[in-house]
Amino acid sequence: MKTLLSKYPTLVRFVLTILLFGLALFLSGLIDTPFLKRYFPFTSVILLIIATWVLFKTDKKSLKDIGLNLSLRNISFLPLGILLGAVAFLLVKYCRALYTGETFEITTSDVNYSVILYGFYAILPQVTIEEFLFRGYAFKKTTEVSNVVIANIIFATLFMLVHILDREVIQNKAMVLFLAITIPIGHLLFATALLKSKTLFFPIGIHLGNNWATLHLITNHNNGNSFFYIPESTTFETWTPFIIVIVIWNAFYLLLTYVIWKWDDFSLNKKA
Repeated sequence: MKTLLSKYPTLVRFVLTILLFGLALFLSGLIDTPFLKRYFPFTSVILLIIATWVLFKTDKKSLKDIGLNLSLRNISFLPLGILLGAVAFLLVKYCRALYTGETFEITTSDVNYSVILYGFYAILPQVTIEEFLFRGYAFKKTTEVSNVVIANIIFATLFMLVHILDREVIQNKAMVLFLAITIPIGHLLFATALLKSKTLFFPIGIHLGNNWATLHLITNHNNGNSFFYIPESTTFETWTPFIIVIVIWNAFYLLLTYVIWKWDDFSLNKKA
């Protein structure tokens, strides 16, 4: 093992990463029950944190390397990211509405606040798992042994494939096209948030805010599970307007990514 580590240190690290992450997800699948998942859906997160800690220890580093020490400065990025992710989703939906002519309505049925608030709790472990897998140790290690551009290409592709290689998605050409473009740009946003803030709390927050807003801020149904809804969502009959919407959607998130990348006057960074 020592010979392999000295001869192929990078390869051994990546193989160890795959094995430990795979073991963490496998064990969580054995431990989790429907009851436990409903009330405490964090088994996978805990095991991935342990696996990540072990990986950094092998490099003689710690979780500080991805900003997971519980300092006020790092934790502050979590609510900031949630707010940014939710507002960004609301604004991009508004940009889409300006083009399609869709309108927003305030939910008129009784708003189910318990469902809306529980959404944060239920979605948090899902996005945290994805951030550990695609923006955690493996991403950080890849940037060290190559560069940020190569790391982004690799992990944007993997992140996209995880979302596309689904039985329901793969049969829908429009959804495949949308995800093939949108998911890599989502990765770029989350990776930029990590690199600029120096903490994984920031992309976790943005990811959580965006996914929560998709389900509970503005939806297509007036069922009380969101604050706003779109009474008549546009159905695209041809490719041209659909592609224009994809361009509008992703241009907005690319602009947001650029703003974060250029936000050198970030007050939280300056204090640090």
